[in-house]
Amino acid sequence: MGSAILSGLLKSGFNPDNVSVSTKSTASAERLADELGVLSFAMENGEDANQMAVAGADVVVIAVKPAYVIQTLADVADSLDDDALVISVAAGITTKAMEKTLPDDVAVVRAMPNTPAIVGSAVTGIAAGSRADKSAIETAVQLFQTVGTSIVLDEAKIDALSTISGSGPAYVFYLIEQLTLVAKKMGFSDAEATKLVNETFLGSAQLLIESGKSPQELRKQVTSPNGTTEKAITVMSDAKLEAMFTEATAAALARAKELAGE
Repeated sequence: MGSAILSGLLKSGFNPDNVSVSTKSTASAERLADELGVLSFAMENGEDANQMAVAGADVVVIAVKPAYVIQTLADVADSLDDDALVISVAAGITTKAMEKTLPDDVAVVRAMPNTPAIVGSAVTGIAAGSRADKSAIETAVQLFQTVGTSIVLDEAKIDALSTISGSGPAYVFYLIEQLTLVAKKMGFSDAEATKLVNETFLGSAQLLIESGKSPQELRKQVTSPNGTTEKAITVMSDAKLEAMFTEATAAALARAKELAGE
């Protein structure tokens, strides 16, 4: 995710000379420096890589796994500039927990982008900490607009958002995976099944966005009375898909709260 955000930022015209990053491995740091032209530091080369990366930065993006967020913040706390903005993209770690680890003059924003950021089509939830003012929020919005669109909301909703848009791509890919398997069982080749299903999902999403109609309206347009689609929809309805999605997102939300230590 960090690489996707970095790529989007640079594609928007941001000067790579004004970007520094830290990574675990020397190989990764060298690749980022060579391919993107940013200043890179590797933790393999020194324990002060993180501190060197944040020195002088107005905005710091923390793109590590949730278990390492507080540790990373503690590592860089004394190296942050006064009035720096720290943006975390980790699930479950609250702004309150992050603020406890950082100086009082450092603002914190939580952001929850999803993997379509890689192709510039993310949707990112943004929530401000207690020290983040309007300017900090605007900066976060501008950053994540380089990889898609964003929505500003109360932090109380950010974990729930992670179960919808954050995990959502995995749900879509799982549905595509299953429908592709069914197509193969019906006799289509791997290539045929993949094209049929992938293009169907892509075209349906484009139609939904461009038509301005609700998914219910579009579904009804395809579903002729007593037709083949109606029979299929009836089977799916009987399988209680709504209950399944409710249970699945509830499980994801419970895990997010576990990560936050609630």
